[in-house]
Amino acid sequence: MLKLHVIIVTAALASGCQTAEYGLTTSSTPVAVTGPAASAIAGDLASRLAEQIGPAGTTTLKMKKDSSDFAAALEAALKGWGYTVFTDGNVQGVKPFDIAYSVDGLDGQVLAQLSTPSIVLGRAYAATAAGATPASPLSIIQRN
Repeated sequence: MLKLHVIIVTAALASGCQTAEYGLTTSSTPVAVTGPAASAIAGDLASRLAEQIGPAGTTTLKMKKDSSDFAAALEAALKGWGYTVFTDGNVQGVKPFDIAYSVDGLDGQVLAQLSTPSIVLGRAYAATAAGATPASPLSIIQRN
């Protein structure tokens, strides 16, 4: 059953991608994830991204400005890990990692994905009003 779930999540990640600026993936039909669920998912993805891209003191991140609860939670989680995060497009003197995210519904779960030009992280979550818990293993796709 777990193997089938991993295959479904991987297929959804691959088939649901759209090309955006810088070749990052975004979602055209996002699912509204709010409050504790948004914070739990953003915190998990931020910690996993930190494991992959290195120390915060040497990395600056740039993400699209968005007023959603998930965008605010993701920005706060990344800053909590010590990253400098720009959302207004005015990054001078530094070459930031561009990041994008998507949050979609899939079979009653939330499929969240975080992308940089070099890596894509994705995971399914069981979201409730009280928070969210991982419902699948973390999917890591390295780009060359």
